[in-house]
Amino acid sequence: MLDHPPSKNSNKTPPTYFKIVDGTFIQLFKFPTTSATGNDTHSPVLSKDIPLNPTTNTWLRLFRPHHSFSGVKLPLIIYAHGGGFILCSAASTIIHDFCADISVKLPALIVSIGYRLALEHRLPVAYEDAVDAMHWITKSEDEWLRDLADFSRCFLMGSSAGGNIAYHAGLRAATASDDLEPLKIKGLILHQPYFGGSQRTRSELRLVNDRVLRLLPLSVNDMMWEQA
Repeated sequence: MLDHPPSKNSNKTPPTYFKIVDGTFIQLFKFPTTSATGNDTHSPVLSKDIPLNPTTNTWLRLFRPHHSFSGVKLPLIIYAHGGGFILCSAASTIIHDFCADISVKLPALIVSIGYRLALEHRLPVAYEDAVDAMHWITKSEDEWLRDLADFSRCFLMGSSAGGNIAYHAGLRAATASDDLEPLKIKGLILHQPYFGGSQRTRSELRLVNDRVLRLLPLSVNDMMWEQA
């Protein structure tokens, strides 16, 4: 697969993430999760969960600032979380807190996608789930979207693997813009997007044994790409 094989040290797969026995992947670490706030009056940001597609068991977590802005609608950000296409969910605490933070600070209405994960669900299903979320938004009668979201200012955003998902969902949206009316995709926000290839980049070769990156070496990235 690789034109430039990694060094001996980089081939060590840390046991923090997976245990591989007889070709079976066992996820060893579960990220802490946070429940949606509901109508908690003490929270500066409100959040709620909504089913997206019962057939695929996908769902959405919506975030909005607690205090609305009279007469002014908020930009809409459709967000895909990171995790190498394998880890985390929209309920993971690190993801929940990030979305809540940007919702109140921008401010914006955030739709975080609970997309399907590998290994059980390989790409391009995550891209399809993101597109499914866009179509759901255009038809939704949810009061937060109806009353607070400015559909003419919509952005696709993703972190790490989610940046990859946002990019590919954006390509699909560009070819079907009429079907997404009244949603207007104004741009992509790619937060440290996760892209890769079969040939090592110069930075990958230079940082192959970097101490900061030792918890996520190239061998783990290779495995995630192969399983995604």
